[in-house]
Amino acid sequence: MTIRRMLNAGRDDRGSGLIIALIATVLLTSLGVGLVMLSTTEGAIASNYRAGNETLYAADAAIERVVQDVLLVPRWNDILTGTIQSGFVDNTLTPTTPFGQPLNLTTITSELQAQTDAWAPWGANNPQWHLFAYGPLSEMMGTGVSLENQTYIAVWVSDDPAEIDDNPSADSNGVITVMAQAIGPHGSQRSVEVTVAKTDTSEIERGQIAQRGQEELNQRARKAAVQLPGKTLTVMDLSLGSGGMVIR
Repeated sequence: MTIRRMLNAGRDDRGSGLIIALIATVLLTSLGVGLVMLSTTEGAIASNYRAGNETLYAADAAIERVVQDVLLVPRWNDILTGTIQSGFVDNTLTPTTPFGQPLNLTTITSELQAQTDAWAPWGANNPQWHLFAYGPLSEMMGTGVSLENQTYIAVWVSDDPAEIDDNPSADSNGVITVMAQAIGPHGSQRSVEVTVAKTDTSEIERGQIAQRGQEELNQRARKAAVQLPGKTLTVMDLSLGSGGMVIR
């Protein structure tokens, strides 16, 4: 009798359903938590991507706005020495951004200068940055214009480093560098740097903007003539003897 009871006890499956239910519950809970985390992560990625794009566009807009002020200044030396600033200037150098982040523009300027000095190879002609414009992007258009944006803008100017006069506070070739830095929510931060050059002296109020970099340096160094529209194309061959181009 005792042996029969022991065999029956071994075949008893009472309680196994509870175990299966608990395992299923754990699996479903894990799956649900994973889906929630995935949706939250994707939402954060999308939000950060949007903030990054808005910050980049804000920096580009600041360049467009500030360059107009630059081109209205007859003597760019006054800009390079910090004598003249843009019309877009906040009332403090220690502002709080619209999204609540405190800033110290004096410290940021010093950090920017230190970074430039660390990598710039031009020696005495290294750029010396001067804060030219700063403030919330929402106030950039002035009174009466509403712009819903939480980005804060700071713009610096410096002399063109390709100018070899060993004086970064004096402009002698009509070319300066303008850099805008936009600081937005979610830790987004973007910078845009351009070169601004005057046209001929009879129209100093007008200027042209070219993206800084090798392209701008190549354009300045390029002296060859270009093909005029509507003209016959010149056919040239490579000379194996001289290594140059020979017109047919």
